[in-house]
Amino acid sequence: MMRAVLNRRGFLISTAATGLLAACGGPGGFDAVAPSAPDPAMRPVANAGFDAWVANFKPRAVSAGVSQGVVDRAFARAGFLPGVIERDRNQAEFKRSFEDYLSLVASEKKVEMGRAAFASQRGRLNAIEAKYGVPAEVCCAIWGVESTYGTRRGDIPVISACATLAYEGRRGAFFESQLIAALKILQAGDTTPERMVGSWAGAMGHTQFIPTSFQLFAVDFTGDGRRDIWGEDPSDALASTAAYLARNGWRRGERWGSEVSSGGLQPDPGGPRFAVGHNFNVIKRYNNSDNYALAVGYLSDRIAGRGGLQAEFGPDRYGLTQKQRMALQEGLNRAGYDAGTPDGVLGNKTAAAIRAYQQANGLPVTGEPSPALLQRLL
Repeated sequence: MMRAVLNRRGFLISTAATGLLAACGGPGGFDAVAPSAPDPAMRPVANAGFDAWVANFKPRAVSAGVSQGVVDRAFARAGFLPGVIERDRNQAEFKRSFEDYLSLVASEKKVEMGRAAFASQRGRLNAIEAKYGVPAEVCCAIWGVESTYGTRRGDIPVISACATLAYEGRRGAFFESQLIAALKILQAGDTTPERMVGSWAGAMGHTQFIPTSFQLFAVDFTGDGRRDIWGEDPSDALASTAAYLARNGWRRGERWGSEVSSGGLQPDPGGPRFAVGHNFNVIKRYNNSDNYALAVGYLSDRIAGRGGLQAEFGPDRYGLTQKQRMALQEGLNRAGYDAGTPDGVLGNKTAAAIRAYQQANGLPVTGEPSPALLQRLL
């Protein structure tokens, strides 16, 4: 295992993502986690400009090798989704700390769910590991991070989502390529337009493959003649993830990394440090983010039965620890200001609750937490 090479700002210097995946960070695209409730903005609405664009696109799809019949069937119920445009324009990245990221994707609840999911799929995961050389727990961890072990696979029609984004034009060429790839997946018989659903950006299935990545890496592990990453059985999706990592250079028998007491990669000042190896960078080929790869590695270790982190995270920029942030959220909830689930992650809902509390109590309205605010709420 090699130690991480850090630049002068303390960030990991690693190989860049492939051109295929750099545009969206990995097979999982821009938004791996789908909404938990139906969004009215994700229903098709009339849009003459979109209809004209589709009419012009169809001959291009046929020229790219998609049959006219497949094109017509795919667009029979497709339409313009205003919510997709809204998500795309408002996706300015919220810079979360590694501590917050772990709280969201690798909490103790996610660890428990992961161990249960691993147990239920143990035979398949072991067979996948034997074939591709990627540890079963790593595939299971990616499954957990991408779709909470298949419970949040997304329900937005991929043809409509990709067509809407291609029409909108901000990344028109990229999403037109995804749309053509999605049509070719339909033509290959892997699924139907009705079953081809996913996230708002077209990421699909248990482990959230974008269409072009599906074309390159998806496998039919069950042998039923279809590469089915959408159904209840996660076998093809988990095997496709293993195939993706294997073809991107996974080294059989090597760990991704481990927590260390000094040196190495330290994503949060004062927090845990990690020595990472070649397979850490292979995980980053799935999603080009240090936090993502560390979370997958950590969650995989916990699923495999290893213990939690040894080092603690220090106070945040507001001077609050995670337990104190949780206490602040609990205090806001008790006072009648909905801060959401007390998880210590200070997102938009907590900020709105803080602003409402501050305004109601004659305090400067900042939306920011503080030790003084915590004391008022205890």
